[in-house]
Amino acid sequence: MHGHNQRMTGAQVLADMLAGYGVTHVFMVPAVLRRTLAEMERRTTIARVHAHGEKSAAYMADGYARASGRPGVCLAQVIGALNLAAGLRDAFLAHAPVIAFTGGRDPATKFRKVYQEVDDLPAFEPVTKLNATVDDVARFPDMVRQAFRVAVSGTPGPVHLQFRGNEGQIDAEEAEMVPLVEELFARVPPFRPAPDEASLRAALDLLQAAERPAIVAGGGVRASGAAAELVALAEALQVPVATSLNGKDSIPGTHPLSVGVVGSYSRESANRVVGRADLVCFVGTETGGMTTHFWAVPRIGTPAIQIDIDPAALGRNYPLRAAVNGDAKAALARMAALADRGSAARRRPWIAETQATCAAWREAHAPALASDVTPIRPERLCGELTRWMPDDAIVVVDTGHAGMWMGGMFDLTSARQSYMRSAGHLGWAFPAGLGAKCACPDRPVVAFTGDAGFWYHVGEIETAVRWGINSVTVVNNNGGGNQSKRGFDRAYGGEQTAKARELWTYRPVDFARLAEEIGALGIRVERPGDIGAALARALAAGRPAVVDVATDIEALAPIAVT
Repeated sequence: MHGHNQRMTGAQVLADMLAGYGVTHVFMVPAVLRRTLAEMERRTTIARVHAHGEKSAAYMADGYARASGRPGVCLAQVIGALNLAAGLRDAFLAHAPVIAFTGGRDPATKFRKVYQEVDDLPAFEPVTKLNATVDDVARFPDMVRQAFRVAVSGTPGPVHLQFRGNEGQIDAEEAEMVPLVEELFARVPPFRPAPDEASLRAALDLLQAAERPAIVAGGGVRASGAAAELVALAEALQVPVATSLNGKDSIPGTHPLSVGVVGSYSRESANRVVGRADLVCFVGTETGGMTTHFWAVPRIGTPAIQIDIDPAALGRNYPLRAAVNGDAKAALARMAALADRGSAARRRPWIAETQATCAAWREAHAPALASDVTPIRPERLCGELTRWMPDDAIVVVDTGHAGMWMGGMFDLTSARQSYMRSAGHLGWAFPAGLGAKCACPDRPVVAFTGDAGFWYHVGEIETAVRWGINSVTVVNNNGGGNQSKRGFDRAYGGEQTAKARELWTYRPVDFARLAEEIGALGIRVERPGDIGAALARALAAGRPAVVDVATDIEALAPIAVT
């Protein structure tokens, strides 16, 4: 979209630019940038999804961004801006390209106690890559371009633009402008910086010489779209692959080299393999506390190499024998091209050992994964989801017990399946699943949450019905937030009292009935044999669906092994 300067309102420029960048939905709580929303309707086909809370609007934009690799856009007026900032925290931690537009203070009334006035800008500082104000309408074209450029480049992340006026009324003003769009920055990644050849060969030499190497793949592999290259390198050199929760979809769980999710919310086989490795290759992971179980898996001092697009991530937590700075896909493809496939033979005993470790895990958990008891075991619920999940599904998972159960017990069975998880905010999965479905309307979207997570943004069932956002939400409903059980038992001296239980349990509620009342499909499941049919019915419903699964409140996810 090029052209000559012409007299336009900020609203016209913003609507044109968002359309030009390929934005199909914006998620907001009114009222903000009202003229822009009207221009969207007049000039473009952008859906203006009006949610019931700013935080869930931010989560919808986040799910949209992670599912599509394109920036997700959310909006709020000045009074809702702090809630929007809170919602950007997950996108910031997970490196999702979310762009937030808010209203802001007007110099004419600053410091006069105008209604609802607070300076929000500092609140966005810790959760954004760029946090800027737009005080002159002539700056719309360059600031919006900069927002997209920053959101998708390098390690992606959130951006905030604050528009002058409590509702961003600056968009009604006019200037000589061109709504210029840089299509290169419409999605992640705009560039694939190739790593320096010497550093790449040094890393490859170490990997080929190792007898017990392991790869730990993170969310950067996902953002780079490097799953196929990762698997190709692992196969060429016969190296087992563990993933972070964010990188879970970089290798199917059914692949013979896959050992599972490593770290705190993990699968025991992954922690055992990474703990035994004589060299760990980190790819696109921040080597944070979650992925390493607070730097115990692997132990600090274990020989390590690391590939990352962000030089600041290299060696942050583990001293490195080799560091590779570049795009994950470019680096892994080059390593696979240079790989000495003959070196794989020396790892035959190691692969036999890792596959035995994985087989032992499967054997140990087979009874729970197939358990017929009621209330339903969460392991059985995850096992059924593995079995019945469509092979092009996007799976969206909450944190807490939901993240632990699905991270450890659920397997992706196809390279076409996608997996996204909350970076730590309970309640994220349901609205994020709605955003993912908006981004990818032709793919099945299945969100997994517990009742504790579902309660946060349960009102968005109405948003889903109103907008026809036909995602499926599976609720592991045990009437409590039982991840807290162990901690409160400890706080009460090791015994479980009624008073301790009231700190993490709820009244029993049938979410299927609630969903039906709001206009969605609600299916209540009380027998494990009914899960597959319920999922199939929900996916075929042609409307939003909630599958409420009655599970055992005493079932606790396994503790990570070191």
